Amino acid sequence: MHARRMILKAAIAMGLGVAMVSVPSLIGSGSAQAQEKTVRIGFQKYGKLVLLKSKGSLETRLKALGWNVKWTEFSAGPALLEAINVGALDFGNTGEAPPIFAQAAGAPIRYVAYEPPAPKGEAILVPKGSPIKSVAELKGKKVALNKGSNVHYLLVKALEKANVKYSDITPVFLAPADARAAFERGAVDAWVIWDPFQAAAEAAIEATILADGTDTVSNYQFYLSSQKFLESDPKVVDAILEGLREVDDWAKTDIKAVAEQLSPSVGLPVPVLEVALKRQAYGIKPIDRKVITEQQQLADTFLALGLIPKAITVADAAGTPAP
Repeated sequence: MHARRMILKAAIAMGLGVAMVSVPSLIGSGSAQAQEKTVRIGFQKYGKLVLLKSKGSLETRLKALGWNVKWTEFSAGPALLEAINVGALDFGNTGEAPPIFAQAAGAPIRYVAYEPPAPKGEAILVPKGSPIKSVAELKGKKVALNKGSNVHYLLVKALEKANVKYSDITPVFLAPADARAAFERGAVDAWVIWDPFQAAAEAAIEATILADGTDTVSNYQFYLSSQKFLESDPKVVDAILEGLREVDDWAKTDIKAVAEQLSPSVGLPVPVLEVALKRQAYGIKPIDRKVITEQQQLADTFLALGLIPKAITVADAAGTPAP
């Protein structure tokens, strides 16, 4: 219990992203909402869930099943999964690493679907004109990242590939906005970040890609549910996934229209979002054994580095994956 409390506190305190609405307030409203048969969905500023929310089609789909929808925005995946852990959310999506930290902390999460690899959708950036030209040259440097997010694994594996120990760099754990500020003022030597923040930094301050996930990590996006909700209301989870597949089908055929729709809520220019969307993956797929195997490798890597307090079996959070 002590280890579990410690890792959950770390998920909030160490720059893992803060919910736009506090967890306690979500819990308080959650019990009342549950009586009204409301599914509580957590989303981040960018991604398929944002598109599903903006289209309003899920509300129509779920109304036929007698359900309402409550949406809550989070700045990053770890805080979103902590909200699921404490019973404040029913469904959400994150990158690869947050579910590993959450499962290690005992969170009752379940993988329900994923998007194919998007290795170019995250990268290690250095400032324009930086003398650092390779990942190997990060040895002894300060690297900003959102602890426990998908880019944490990218950094670990990129260093490993360059024969640099993780202990040989100084990680600086910051949420995206704070990391961007530190990066711009030269307080850190590199920044590991995902799209659309990555595309925005490339466009606005001419940040240079030192390495992306190509041939290093997959960079999956996962859709997750609380175990309780998945067991009690699987038809609602299925309806959400059906809605996501419809949005995904539209998005991959008209990236410009998607960028135009996202631009006001994300606060980024359409051309920047087009770059990010072209690096994204499309196709909402059921969890299969291959992706669980890759997640297990991630979990084992984090355990070896002491980033999680105990060994976990990822398949325990995956139900019965497809072959």
